[in-house]
Amino acid sequence: MKYRTLGQGLKVSAIGVGCMPMIRNGNINYGGAADLDEATRAIHRAIELGVTFFDTAQIYGPFQNEELLGEAIKGKRDGLVIATKFGFSFQDGQITGVDGSAANAKASVEGSLKRLGIDTIDLFYQHRVDPNVPIEDTVGGMAELVKEGKVRHIALSEAGPETIQRAAKVHPITALQSEYSLWERGVEEGILDACRENSIGFVPYSPLGRGFLAGTIRSLDDLPADDWRRSDPRYQGDNFAANLKVVDAIARVAARHGASNAQVALAWLLAQGDDIVPIPGFKRRVTMEDSVKAGDIVLDAEDLQELDTAAPLGGTAGPRYGERGMRMVRL
Repeated sequence: MKYRTLGQGLKVSAIGVGCMPMIRNGNINYGGAADLDEATRAIHRAIELGVTFFDTAQIYGPFQNEELLGEAIKGKRDGLVIATKFGFSFQDGQITGVDGSAANAKASVEGSLKRLGIDTIDLFYQHRVDPNVPIEDTVGGMAELVKEGKVRHIALSEAGPETIQRAAKVHPITALQSEYSLWERGVEEGILDACRENSIGFVPYSPLGRGFLAGTIRSLDDLPADDWRRSDPRYQGDNFAANLKVVDAIARVAARHGASNAQVALAWLLAQGDDIVPIPGFKRRVTMEDSVKAGDIVLDAEDLQELDTAAPLGGTAGPRYGERGMRMVRL
């Protein structure tokens, strides 16, 4: 396993594990309900292979994903970097809105520490920017948690360039997590530059385009009836057909390397900078073992040119979220 360094010297495996799909009967159905025993075995196998970076969030489940990860890492905590997120309000276990207040950060960290069964959260994100709370107040509250020893590093998710600049003036920001892949390159418009100006590492979520780039989904019929991706704008009608061209280009490059589509899509991200650490989502050992090999693939100039031509900035058909979701990104 190769390793990389995010901001503030935080060393992590070059490929992390996005734990979000490891949910059963929760609020996110990603390719069918997870087998939680298999999900736990996938986490254990990832650790055996040298993966150190595990990403979860309060909102996943909600709450149950943190609990699963906490159980899985018992007795295995040393050397791991555990990331989680806050930023929403809840009532009776249901999400009621965003809440970036310092008070919510403090209350949330206590709950996350308990569910994860750890004393300190290595990387604590604001999951979505709250437009009603100045980012200075949010980051100030998170910085207090660092002083208290409950958090090692603080981070943001889906923040826009101006927010990143303002946040970095309050406290060092270790990472920004936003969607980035061959089918979503919007962060190349100002966001990556803002991160690099402030020595902030970048953590792409959905690095495989919510599974689309892996090449196993050729129609909506390949998804379970209750899979939330059936409502994803990029999976709809003409958009779906148009976006398959990117998958086919990845497959051509993969064939030259004797690699999987997923490995090539992740290798492309790794080639965009040493400060980039993707966190593909897993719930099974087989997909995890495949993806972590991406760090061993070196794409040459011909490969990168072919992929960039097939998937230029702004070239994917359809918005990455519906209207409500788009109102919560790049703030």
